[in-house]
Amino acid sequence: MPAASDSERATTQRRAGAPPPANPTSYRDSASSLFALLLAFRIVNALTLRTFFQPDEFFQSLEPAWQLAFGASSGPWITWEWRTQLRSSLHPGLFAAVYRIAAHVAARCGLTLPAKAELLLAAPKLAQAVFAALLDCYTWKLAERAYGRGSRTALATLALSLCSPWQWFCSTRTLSNCLETTISTIAIYYWPWHWPRTATDSKTGDKDRSQIAVQDLGSLSELRASLLLAALACVLRPTNALVWLSVSVPTFWQASNRLRYVLVREILFCASAVLACSVASDRLYYRAWTLPPLRFLYFNIAQSLAVFYGKNRADYYFTEGLPLLLTTALPFAAFGLLRALMGEELRHSPIKSSPSISSPGWKVVHDVTQRRVLVRLSWACASTTFVLSLISHKEVRFLYPLLPFLHVIAAGPLTVFLPANGPLTRKAIVTSLLMTNMFIGGYVSTVHQRGVIDVLTHLRHKHEARNGLSNYSELPDGISNTTVAFLMPCHSTPWRSHLIYPSLSAWALTCEPPIDIPLSERSAYLDEADEFYIKPGSAAWLRDNMESLDTIKSGGSRSSRHWMTHDPKFKAKYRREWPQNLVFFAQLEPVLREVLGDTRYSECWRGFNSHFHDDWRRKGDVVVWCLNGA
Repeated sequence: MPAASDSERATTQRRAGAPPPANPTSYRDSASSLFALLLAFRIVNALTLRTFFQPDEFFQSLEPAWQLAFGASSGPWITWEWRTQLRSSLHPGLFAAVYRIAAHVAARCGLTLPAKAELLLAAPKLAQAVFAALLDCYTWKLAERAYGRGSRTALATLALSLCSPWQWFCSTRTLSNCLETTISTIAIYYWPWHWPRTATDSKTGDKDRSQIAVQDLGSLSELRASLLLAALACVLRPTNALVWLSVSVPTFWQASNRLRYVLVREILFCASAVLACSVASDRLYYRAWTLPPLRFLYFNIAQSLAVFYGKNRADYYFTEGLPLLLTTALPFAAFGLLRALMGEELRHSPIKSSPSISSPGWKVVHDVTQRRVLVRLSWACASTTFVLSLISHKEVRFLYPLLPFLHVIAAGPLTVFLPANGPLTRKAIVTSLLMTNMFIGGYVSTVHQRGVIDVLTHLRHKHEARNGLSNYSELPDGISNTTVAFLMPCHSTPWRSHLIYPSLSAWALTCEPPIDIPLSERSAYLDEADEFYIKPGSAAWLRDNMESLDTIKSGGSRSSRHWMTHDPKFKAKYRREWPQNLVFFAQLEPVLREVLGDTRYSECWRGFNSHFHDDWRRKGDVVVWCLNGA
């Protein structure tokens, strides 16, 4: 494709409601350099992340991706959502491709099995670092739409994104919310914010009005990019439609009939294209025709299965969600939102006016477009938060797509609070806020809940040493299994994405929801993890569900299984064998000492996990007991 001429680039800038820059090539080069720096920053972010956040980071992306890349025999844990066709296969399909590329690179380079395992661990993180860097970059670009190219407030927005504890903690994780946030931000940036121009046509000459009418219809490529990405975000997370209703409805309402026709036509075209790709991908993955977004809404709303994973207060997002998301930027975001929603942002805004505008009419168009961005982003944040508050099951990450918009909104009050030559006291306040962010980000990313990640590294290295895998680049024949049981609340650790080896055989307590149980009977339903922790306690569960303790006592032997299988009281249900490694949280230690005190189990590893936890079952260190002689 031939390069665009300078006049074409200038026209594109005017269509976006901004004056042409003095040197477009220089701006593109500086933007490319900035993205390279952001990518390096997020790669460091991704590779230094050592903590656990949400099970969906692994079980809704990396586990199905592992199955797609290496087959069902490789040992992934496929949860009930995938068996009931609730999730789009597009997200794990992306990471499946990443896994296949990483495996191919390892094979071509002749890496040993431990080195290949490290590469497979790092590959999804590096891929997500690219999306995190794009998120930072397009947050900055969106701020330039709102405050003017090269403005100090746009740079303040970028600083808010880079210094956000939540961004450092979450943006490089393989959650669908993270990809949704990046896609939504890019799509919002390319949205035709300059539509409509009717309010300013009277301020321009006849020649300018005719140019505007042509240029409004001239940027279809950006509009299509926006709509394609918006449709993809809605396929990944159906609730993303709330953001787009807030943005698109005002545009449609205020547009001319001609622009409405174009908008409807493009929405139908782009939505159909993305839906067709999604349906085809899901057909290949599920081996059946299905529409996961509709099934997701049916199970989580009509069947109320989301409530099974927790209920929150109606004010949760306002009293906990937004403060956790924004941390020290909360006062600035709240002030900016209030001003925009009350209309004051139209009169008091740190918007940069450019002197190089071809006519007074273009200056008015430019200013109105910039202010429109702030107002509509503010309404999108307010309305989406309000609607999501009506749903019983709430999580902070559900608001994540709003964070870039909130950073854009917060940057205005922050710039006003700290002008270029501001007083020393205000600089000290902002510095203290920055230090607070660094402490919070560092703590939650490298300290809080790191034991549940470290234990898998320990088990993997133990398995490699036990089988001498450092000498091989392919799995040897006759490799001995390492068996592990996780006596923890379900999904407390990652799974095959960190265990890697199929011969590292593991099981854990499950928490399947009551899919086939009527609503009237669900209050009495207990999953396996509930049964383990509920009274009369874990000791009773171990006696009822594990094989006889005689098989692991110091004076006993595995031949005791023969007598166990002939005892009528043991025939009633399947009993698990005692594994070589038991993994649990320290709060369970007294129970296990009572039950397994005279057996061949003894502590062989202990790792710090957290100083505090809101779930009493997950308190304390992560502990591994090994079965001596196994």
